[in-house]
Amino acid sequence: MPTFCALCVSRCGATATIRDGVFRSLEPDPGHPTGKALCMKGKAAPELVYHAERLGTPLRRTRPKGDPDPGWEAIGWEEALDTVAGRLLELSRASGPESVVFAAASPSTSAISDSIDWITRLRRAFGSPNQLVSMELCAWGRYLATSYTFGASVPGAYLPDLDHAGCILFWGYNPSLARLSHATGTVAALRRGARLVVVDPRRVGLAHRADEWLRVRPGSDGALALAIAHVMIERGWFDEEFVRRWTNAPYLVRMDSGRLLRDDAGNYVVGDELFGDVEVETAEGPVRCRPVFQLVADGCGRFEPRTAAAVTGVPADQIERTARLLWDARPVAYYAWSGVEQHADATQIARAIAQVHVLAGSFDVRGGNVLFPSVPSNPIAGVELLSDAQRAKALGLARRPLGPSRWEFVSSDDLYTAVLEATPYQVRGLVGFGANLLLAHADGRRGRDALAALDFYVHADLFMNPTAELADVVLPVASPFEAEALALGFEVSPSARSLVQLRQPIVPPRGGGRSDLEIVFALATRLGIGEHFWGGDLEAGWRHQLAPSGLTLEQLRAEPGGVRVPLETRYRRFAEEHDGRAAGFRTPTRRIELYSETLLDHGYPPVPEFSGPALGPAMRPDLTARYPLILTSAKSTWYCESQHRGLPSLRRRALEPSVELHPEAARAREIGDGDWIWIETPAGRVRARAVLNEDLAPDVVCGQHGWWQACAEIDAPGYDPLGPESANLNLLIRHEPSDPVGGSVPHRSYPCNVARID
Repeated sequence: MPTFCALCVSRCGATATIRDGVFRSLEPDPGHPTGKALCMKGKAAPELVYHAERLGTPLRRTRPKGDPDPGWEAIGWEEALDTVAGRLLELSRASGPESVVFAAASPSTSAISDSIDWITRLRRAFGSPNQLVSMELCAWGRYLATSYTFGASVPGAYLPDLDHAGCILFWGYNPSLARLSHATGTVAALRRGARLVVVDPRRVGLAHRADEWLRVRPGSDGALALAIAHVMIERGWFDEEFVRRWTNAPYLVRMDSGRLLRDDAGNYVVGDELFGDVEVETAEGPVRCRPVFQLVADGCGRFEPRTAAAVTGVPADQIERTARLLWDARPVAYYAWSGVEQHADATQIARAIAQVHVLAGSFDVRGGNVLFPSVPSNPIAGVELLSDAQRAKALGLARRPLGPSRWEFVSSDDLYTAVLEATPYQVRGLVGFGANLLLAHADGRRGRDALAALDFYVHADLFMNPTAELADVVLPVASPFEAEALALGFEVSPSARSLVQLRQPIVPPRGGGRSDLEIVFALATRLGIGEHFWGGDLEAGWRHQLAPSGLTLEQLRAEPGGVRVPLETRYRRFAEEHDGRAAGFRTPTRRIELYSETLLDHGYPPVPEFSGPALGPAMRPDLTARYPLILTSAKSTWYCESQHRGLPSLRRRALEPSVELHPEAARAREIGDGDWIWIETPAGRVRARAVLNEDLAPDVVCGQHGWWQACAEIDAPGYDPLGPESANLNLLIRHEPSDPVGGSVPHRSYPCNVARID
């Protein structure tokens, strides 16, 4: 039967085989817009569905959280849901709905994409402004940081138009692991002659096919982006017409205050030139000014290629070649992901890369980054259900007023601080949908203390995991292969966007599992907010969502492969005129903001800057002698973050935790390929197998987080996530220092050393 795999953001089209009522296999569906290939995680779907350790019934804790035995007691669904709703209402009445945080696994790397908007609606209807979905680690750069440049999410919403791109730029993003539909689209683009630039410390996936693979030193991405922009500006390899007309590059900046110059009527003053100094007569006397573009050029000029080469490890001539390629092979379609989001200067990195894209003039043009059309639908995330007064209570908002909390996304650091220190107020409850915080986030031991201190915690998941073990109630979840879900378009192309598919269960849920959606709607009625959930009727909710599309559930059930809605792609929407005025951009200047007064007003650099990793040699030379290497991390080919190490077919391919290091670094420490080693940082140490990789720089160590689960079928051991023999890489990372704007944590650029375990 036709379906799609929901295990990650790729949502690959697939065909399921069922024989004698048993789910036998999942294979690619080439006729689906995302079905050209299917990764091994998707192919292991039957193992996931039938795994013996799947949770089958709701569980209630009967012993204290400090007890090694939780004393789990099986209870029925009605009792479980009544208990959860009752406790949440008690907390809301006593401490306000903001005292309850709603957490979910990242929609990019889990099946929570089926239900994340409905979970958000539940949270808002309940009255909480606090949602934890790893925004600071997996989305801040591409969705929110660049809104201070474009007034929109680029490249998060304005996606690369791979079908028409002249040059594809992947920065800190390996679609072969993270989004297979982008990988197959890129291969097709290369066949028709597109060029490819990959910026990644590791030569993996499509980096082997790149015209330029830039082996950037982890944490130096900002310097590399500024260096590329410097070459483009210095050589005149930039779209001057676009820069002049659609960015604030020609606006004048007062050198006495750093503010954009305004005339007596409050209008921005636009200069005639992009470079140079100018003295402007004002009511208060002459004021020295510079165009924004001159300040941009000055900032980039601090990283001419030879200077940048010493910082980034990328040769100067390769920086020059890359700048020329990006200019000559336009339009440029780019995507950047968590490889540049998990640094303590993630905001500056995101804006610096965006600046390169702006210079190429490839925004919202065919073959650049485009806002693909969407199937008309009613929004269901419930923005209108949360008051501004409640929204202002989001955790972390006072500390980072321009950060994720501005959009109601809170970090694990915000959560732990609010629980343990009652700052800015006491958080007492947590509703978790699949978020394995102790493995996926930094400061796991602090996280354990925080979760143990909660008055009430409910966790919904497929398996018991180290985070769920701290819950008061655990709810068993149906896998996406056992649950119905609605996809209004697939995001990788206009063609994919036009397909609406109601994924139907391949087999009934095993045991007593229920889908996240069913849990959300059932809780809503018990919490007294059922009127916002159509009285608990999920189908009625879907019908409301679908109404503007003209499609019905009956149509979609009759066509399990999906139904297409005709859509038209519009380019250069910013230039469309309304009442004689161009639409422009959703920024204070209504232009792309290479210079951001919003950031300046909050004490942040108005143009992208680079000062080096917060714990690197330039900022913390005291750490260099003991921790001379740089610890970075990457997604696993075989696992969805901390999930699925219990599936035999996957575990056999990656049997043990490992870290890659260069043979030169290994020889200096008498480490052989396959040796068990300690990886140590200022935060502690964990263990893994050494894997030698000559493609890595000699000062880089790369590992993968998420190791805890055993695989009994092949006698593969589990690992204590928080103990002295742990293989939990994120135990080595602390929340601070973090990005001052967005709170991103330097999982990808942390000082470390390694040593053989004797």
